Amino acid sequence: MAVPEDAEPVVPIDPATQIGLVSLSVADLQRSLDYYTQALGFAVLEKGTHDAALGAGGNLLVLLVEQRGARPWPTDGVTGLYHFALLLPSRADLGSWLRHYLSLDFPPPGQGDHLVSEAFYLRDPDGHGIEVYRDRPRSEWQWNHGRVRMATEPVDVQGMVQEADRQGGSWQGLPSGTIIGHIHLQAGDLTRVEEFYHRLLGFDVVSTFPGALFISAGRYHHHLGLNTWHSAGAKPAPADTAQLRFFTLTFASDTARDAVADRLAHSGYHLVRLGKAWSVRDPWGNLLLLHTNGVDYSVAASFSTAVASV
Repeated sequence: MAVPEDAEPVVPIDPATQIGLVSLSVADLQRSLDYYTQALGFAVLEKGTHDAALGAGGNLLVLLVEQRGARPWPTDGVTGLYHFALLLPSRADLGSWLRHYLSLDFPPPGQGDHLVSEAFYLRDPDGHGIEVYRDRPRSEWQWNHGRVRMATEPVDVQGMVQEADRQGGSWQGLPSGTIIGHIHLQAGDLTRVEEFYHRLLGFDVVSTFPGALFISAGRYHHHLGLNTWHSAGAKPAPADTAQLRFFTLTFASDTARDAVADRLAHSGYHLVRLGKAWSVRDPWGNLLLLHTNGVDYSVAASFSTAVASV
């Protein structure tokens, strides 16, 4: 992914930028609510006729929208969601969740110790990928020439559950402080990934693997992962498929948000104003909402209604 010699310098995105809300379409809202509340421990903050706002500690994280009869997410041969990732505040919190999850009648999760984090991987009833993880302290992350060292090794499950046992207390659902730590997308090609997310949005490239790119703001290990493992040259999934509807990037100020919007507009991307947010689609049709304020159910529902026409 060579950079043209006449390319303009990258303007870094605001280091405080984070992933905010993720919205998914699901075939059966009640089936999904049963899974998200039981397997994951989400609280239902609001419930409409065809949607539900889920969160932790009163913070809205996921908006599920029913698309009755939608086909399951196909995983291979399409661009879109690879997984979204719930970041829990501590290792003991993750061990408490794992102990709870393993007590239920669900398939065992996948796992990976990524050196910067410890993670478990699930799929919901519609096939949406979900990661539940905790970060190691930043002082333990290893950086070399602007790249953070990551890998995939076995998780010390026993040690993690023992840490939860030492903390004590029964499982009460996702703890306050849980956030969407990152989102991982399936893309069509990595050259356009780097052009859109790095050169235009301004995220730093912090790690690369064969077929994948990891980017972040503020030297986080990654706010977005993008890969072509199952999607090289692919297009978005058909409209009748359960899929990612949109996700939000949260900025610390209107100035930081509008600087990114201006760069995208200058490069020919079509932006639409949705209330106080800007919406834009990446080269594979994934819809991003750029905003600065916390999103409650009423705002999320207005986004949800508006994005259908974007």
